Amino acid sequence: MIKQRFVAALALATASMSQAQPLPSAAPESVGMSSERLRNIDAFFAGEIERNRLPGAVVAIARQGKLVYFKAFGFADKAKGIAATTETIYQLASMTKPMVAVGALALTEQARLPLQSKLSEYFPAFGTVQVGIPTSDGKFTLEPQKRPILIHDLFRHTSGIPYGGRPDGGSPIAALWPSGGAASYMGSAGNLVEALAKLPLVHQPGTVFEYGLSFDVLGAVVEKISAKSLGGHLADSVWKPLKMSDTTFVLTDAQRARVARALPLNPLDGKPQAIAALDKQPTFDCGGACAFGTMGDYIRFGQMLLNGGSLDGRQVLSPAFVQLMTSNHLGSGIQNRVAAVEPHRDGYGFGLGVAVRLQPGLAAVPGSPGEFSWNGANGTGFFADPKEQLVVTFGTAAPGDLRKYYREQVQDLVYGALAK
Repeated sequence: MIKQRFVAALALATASMSQAQPLPSAAPESVGMSSERLRNIDAFFAGEIERNRLPGAVVAIARQGKLVYFKAFGFADKAKGIAATTETIYQLASMTKPMVAVGALALTEQARLPLQSKLSEYFPAFGTVQVGIPTSDGKFTLEPQKRPILIHDLFRHTSGIPYGGRPDGGSPIAALWPSGGAASYMGSAGNLVEALAKLPLVHQPGTVFEYGLSFDVLGAVVEKISAKSLGGHLADSVWKPLKMSDTTFVLTDAQRARVARALPLNPLDGKPQAIAALDKQPTFDCGGACAFGTMGDYIRFGQMLLNGGSLDGRQVLSPAFVQLMTSNHLGSGIQNRVAAVEPHRDGYGFGLGVAVRLQPGLAAVPGSPGEFSWNGANGTGFFADPKEQLVVTFGTAAPGDLRKYYREQVQDLVYGALAK
């Protein structure tokens, strides 16, 4: 019975190319991709699902602005026997960040949010936050900021604001900070900022790429400037212009019925796993991790960036600001720790909300200098390669360590399907 249900779901899901397309479609060979090699993606996910390593997946690939691959596999909710389709909605986690970056840069274009402005101009309490300095006894001392936290620092994760609950060499300072999950239930963006401004920074501003709650703080700044909720501002500046109709911070009942859910047990260790935001709504629109969306919506977002800020005649950002966003912002005086977050991404820098590839080698995946990307902790991913005119989004409900495996494998499979 289970095998029959799996086969039926897989057949239904792989037939989903016939549903509405987010971009104009084309035969793979017409844009230099191999249909035969794209079928390696089908085989890969069919094998993973059959071995019960993940419930299902959705993959979208566009080249030269044409959709060449858009398929769903397996289940959105295996326990209920609900097949995945290309309309399945995923909890995007940190894939929220690039969208917030675009929404914030839309304000910068209007001279309302200069990158060199001080965070304390919007939230004065951050002006007196001190920096923790670890000591040999496992504790720390405090020292003043050598320079203020800038809005630029929030965009590129050089603010000294970390995520708590992440490996950081046993840092007693980071241990004081909330995790991304805990932060999303702190009442409001204002409550979050008030709580964070009482904690010591883990690094001096502008010195170290430290992945953390910077985008949650940036979202609070956006709310203050726009006088809207973060979701309201993103809807007006990004989602509605791009017709991303299923991208949101708050799901309707109809959307919730299409959400992908993880397997109840982590296939690597057998421990319980879940995606918390599916059952407990975050208490505000957190800019670091709280959005939901389909892979079809997100490939429209990625194509807009690849196009230089426009899609279907609607301009979201100017080409100059897209170039600024997708260029490396980790200068020689900043310690680059991007590979500490994305292990296969050695040789990447970081722009404004996205990782940016700096050279052809070093990384464990193929790609071109200038490729930009970011992923989500619940199993989603996105990358765009301007040289190859390639945009890829994929969704899996895999919140454990397997999510990093899928990030690497999908990139290998996609580049392996390039014919020229």
